[in-house]
Amino acid sequence: MAIMACTGFNIFIFLLTLLNNDVNSYHAVVVIHGVLTGSDSMELISNRIQEMHPGTQIYNIPNFAGWSSLESMWHQVQEIGMNIMYISALFPKGINLIGYSQGGLLARAILQTFPNHNVRNFISLSSPQAGQYGTRFLHLFFPDLVCKTAYELFYSKSGQHISVGNYWNDPHHQELYYQYSNFLPYVNKEKNSTKMPMFKQGLTKLNRLVLVGGPDDGIITPWQSSHFGYYDANQTVIDMRDRSIYKDDLIGLRTLNESERLVLITVSNVTHNEWHKNVSIVDNFLLPYLD
Repeated sequence: MAIMACTGFNIFIFLLTLLNNDVNSYHAVVVIHGVLTGSDSMELISNRIQEMHPGTQIYNIPNFAGWSSLESMWHQVQEIGMNIMYISALFPKGINLIGYSQGGLLARAILQTFPNHNVRNFISLSSPQAGQYGTRFLHLFFPDLVCKTAYELFYSKSGQHISVGNYWNDPHHQELYYQYSNFLPYVNKEKNSTKMPMFKQGLTKLNRLVLVGGPDDGIITPWQSSHFGYYDANQTVIDMRDRSIYKDDLIGLRTLNESERLVLITVSNVTHNEWHKNVSIVDNFLLPYLD
């Protein structure tokens, strides 16, 4: 079934490309939705880009909509990644990539897992890049689960079949996080992997990495995770630049920053469910980075 779905998707985007191959003013854009939603939730972004950048070809990824967005992150990375590589092949001069919420973490992991991509600019829109630890976030999926005990579910073999468990980063149970989490510690190069060299290469080849988040998000916790900042054991937020992932340049963040290719954007008064539904966000913080 997965092969058939992928094939159908490939045929769809190939026909769409044929219909629009006369307009190449801007590089094509791939958009990835967040958790528990689908491609329809990203239509405002897609439509606004096409309105303001006429001729832009948009590929709004339909995979893993609704509850299927809770499937394991590695499974989603592989399937969506193959689709993005297919799209990339249609545009030898490169494409741009936008990921919202969980979709931004998926997009980043895809770039690392498929280092031969030709993505030019990647925009992460309020995504838990350093992990997630927040009750309000949990209650979107598990109404009776709380932060203090969530590790009992997520740091288990069964819990690692859930996307949320793959990036749940409990600052009070780091030993269990490193022992059981089979996704985030690897893509952040906090654990050894044979794929480590390409995990860095997939990001450092970008023209620009844009990280967008804000203090009024309310769901991504801490909100600084959208900028690779995170809690220490005392739940004090440590800025990205003071964390090993940056100082040791584990995935290329320092390389990107020192070459002026890392952009950190902080926007106040925007809640998590508004980032992808706010025209001003698109106009001010997405369009400038879509060439």
